[in-house]
Amino acid sequence: MPLLYLLLIAIISCNTNTQLLPLPVSYNNETTNTNPYATIADIPLPPGFTRLPADNASFAAWLRQLPLKKNKTVYTYNGLPKVNQAAQFAVIAISTGDKDLQQCADAVMRLRAEYLYAQKRFHEIDFSDNNHTHYRLPAGANRIAFNQYLEKVFSYCGTASLDKQLVAVNNFKQIQAGNVLIKGGSPGHAMQVMDIAINKEGKRIYLLAQSYMPAQDMHVVVNPVNSRFNPWYEANEDEMIETPEWLFRKINLKKWPSD
Repeated sequence: MPLLYLLLIAIISCNTNTQLLPLPVSYNNETTNTNPYATIADIPLPPGFTRLPADNASFAAWLRQLPLKKNKTVYTYNGLPKVNQAAQFAVIAISTGDKDLQQCADAVMRLRAEYLYAQKRFHEIDFSDNNHTHYRLPAGANRIAFNQYLEKVFSYCGTASLDKQLVAVNNFKQIQAGNVLIKGGSPGHAMQVMDIAINKEGKRIYLLAQSYMPAQDMHVVVNPVNSRFNPWYEANEDEMIETPEWLFRKINLKKWPSD
């Protein structure tokens, strides 16, 4: 792995205000900036794999139906293109907001909150900060109040607090949609497991999505180390999971306590 890449990991994260630097390697081998897929569920699978069934009311099913933008450019909260345009496979059509708040862990929390809000499970929309102060959405909150609530959560909660709120997944090979890869702290990062597929031997593959810093469009990321499965990742024997802008360990896989 290039030394410059490791140095970048060490100095940038979603919990700092350091300006994002371009990566030294371009991972995006696409020849067009147009995304042909309408939803997460439309992203094609490698041969021999089928998507895991998901209950219609589940978080996994909700993630799978999320719409994708036709344009693959990732924009930051202020409308400018992100410096690094090599990390994304497709851009998710969901709000970023107009402040530099919805970075990595914040995007994970938005997805969870949006799902629960759509289910009208308001009492379950509850995030805590590093001092264990809970931020709960009032029951019946309208969309304006919901967005204001999320801005408050994003201001006080981050990778460190979310890492504590989630619980460990002990068997990485049983990775599920809705799980989170997270390294709390500063530097730290968090990514959402968006979808899961399996083959007849029981091997699982998964899609990852992220926001980053500065706050930017959520996007499904490419697989920088396996072009055969790109954008899917294998749940294999490797201890490390190399993504375009972060390096995780298997022990970084977590889930929501109620899942």
